[in-house]
Amino acid sequence: MSWLQIELSISAPDAERVEAALCSAGALSVTFGDAGDSPIYQADIALPPLWTNTRVSGLFPAATDIDSLRVYLLAALGLQRLPEHRVQLLEDREWAREWLKDFKPMRFGKRLWICPTTHSPPDPGAVNIRLDPGLAFGTGTHATTALCLEWLEANELAGKTVIDYGCGSGILAIAAVHLGAKRAWAVDIDPQALTATHANAAHNQVQDRLEISPPGELKILQVDVLLANILAGPLRELAPHFAGLVRPGGRLLLSGILSSQRDEIERAYARWFQSCAVTRREEWLIMEYLRRKIH
Repeated sequence: MSWLQIELSISAPDAERVEAALCSAGALSVTFGDAGDSPIYQADIALPPLWTNTRVSGLFPAATDIDSLRVYLLAALGLQRLPEHRVQLLEDREWAREWLKDFKPMRFGKRLWICPTTHSPPDPGAVNIRLDPGLAFGTGTHATTALCLEWLEANELAGKTVIDYGCGSGILAIAAVHLGAKRAWAVDIDPQALTATHANAAHNQVQDRLEISPPGELKILQVDVLLANILAGPLRELAPHFAGLVRPGGRLLLSGILSSQRDEIERAYARWFQSCAVTRREEWLIMEYLRRKIH
């Protein structure tokens, strides 16, 4: 299968706006790169690197109409003309190499490491997740994924049940199991994401505590923690469904939300959930909720 990639060369302050526009246009993944030849030194390895001249790449299905995509991006960014950009078709094998070449071990919190299968864990005594992302989004390099991983690392999960809704590579569900969760469910509408999650579950030997399925095959259950790192539009629509999946007193973690979308998400969930905390990184939020008790 082939993929359509659009690369835009922009200045660092515009990177988050362009990333959000690509995501809302339906990008399967968005990555950052150096558009010039500038070394970058960054203290927080969980944040995506941003160069003075940054290349933002969005990956779309090959059948995407590039002219329609350009029109959408112009409207979303409020521009008359797109920044310098190029469009190319990528074959699966070529994309996999590009995706993995900049993926290095990363630490989240004090004890959680995400390590590509091509590297040895820097700290063998830590909680190490071995990850081969394949073509599915979710390695921890994106701010929204990093926020979710940090929450999992900081909270007590021993004996708890967890749903990772929109699992991508399965990174959050696998991390939850390694951090003590009794059982986890990884759910995604994309068959390639489910394939990648199966492979990563095998790498991490958690198949016995992890169930993987599309949403329509998710059994009726109520869990202690539900994480959803997807876009704001689907999150709004899924509010009643999530209310049925989280037990009274359980936790709901929503990410993939821009700061400007906070109010609409709060309105969508207010009937069933009590807001507990909101954490921001760059323009992205993770919103933590407590499921109200049913009287």
